[in-house]
Amino acid sequence: MTTIERFKNVMDFKPTDRLPVIEFAPWWTLTIERWLGEGLPKEIQDAGEIRDYLGLDCYRQLWVTCIGEDCPSPAYHGAGIIKNESDYDKILPCLYPEKPLNISLLEKWAKSQKKGELVIWLTLEGFFWHPRVLFGIENHLYAFYDNGKLMKRINEDLSNFILNIIKQICRICQPSFMTFAEDMSYNHGPMLSKDCFDEFLAPHYKCIVPVLKKYDIIPFVDSDGDVTAIIPWLKETGIEGILPLERQAGVDVAQIRSNHPKFKMIGAFDKTIMHLGENAMRKEFERLLPVMKTGGFIPSVDHQTPPDVSFENYKCYLSLLKEYCTKAMEKYGQTF
Repeated sequence: MTTIERFKNVMDFKPTDRLPVIEFAPWWTLTIERWLGEGLPKEIQDAGEIRDYLGLDCYRQLWVTCIGEDCPSPAYHGAGIIKNESDYDKILPCLYPEKPLNISLLEKWAKSQKKGELVIWLTLEGFFWHPRVLFGIENHLYAFYDNGKLMKRINEDLSNFILNIIKQICRICQPSFMTFAEDMSYNHGPMLSKDCFDEFLAPHYKCIVPVLKKYDIIPFVDSDGDVTAIIPWLKETGIEGILPLERQAGVDVAQIRSNHPKFKMIGAFDKTIMHLGENAMRKEFERLLPVMKTGGFIPSVDHQTPPDVSFENYKCYLSLLKEYCTKAMEKYGQTF
């Protein structure tokens, strides 16, 4: 079974030899720096090369930003770039680049994809994320009420950009899934109301999701925090999956599976216990195993592996990941 066939079968709740063995998130710089002193070869620092070195299934993430390199930077983390429509007009030439793709890289990936060897994951900044970057964290939340007209204009421009990018990419290769980068939840739930979601985000998902499905690209949302409450909202728009399912925010994948039997999930392995060693990690896999057996779920660290995890412990995690990805399919016919 090829890497793409395995990914597709699991996401379609169909039989497979084992679950995909992936690490969806790149590693923190501090984590890599630690591992370089603990046995990771110094010449291997690119995230894709690290995945290959560690024996993970081959996949690559293509993150296409809607902000050009010449766009002004915020004064500090969380600060905004604009306050009003006039500010937006001034920076508009720096946004939504017409040709942001590395064509030669995509063509290289396409060759591996045609052989079934490479899963391509597309990420585009979404309709909560992008306005937040422009307005700044605090002003963005006020903008839903104080600057709604501009918010809608921004998201309309973004929607057009995303549709154009999807068409450009699919002329060369076909991503297996796409995430709208949003981060619209925190550890107590969503950072916007259902009414705001329906007014400012949902129309654009409903516009783009059918295009993704036309190309057989599975639509996901990427949001940290407790995403439990927003899953029904996402399902209404046609979104089919979510990641990374952070355990420390209280996310319970077993409950999500019970409430949403066909909703797809990636992540969920509690990163905060990895430094504790094999017994703690095995216990965590046992927690996830019943859901792993149901299909539509690929376990992975529920965000970037923190620097308190030694290289030895991470290799132990990978050994257990491979063990449980096989174990999950051993009695497939009794569970799916």
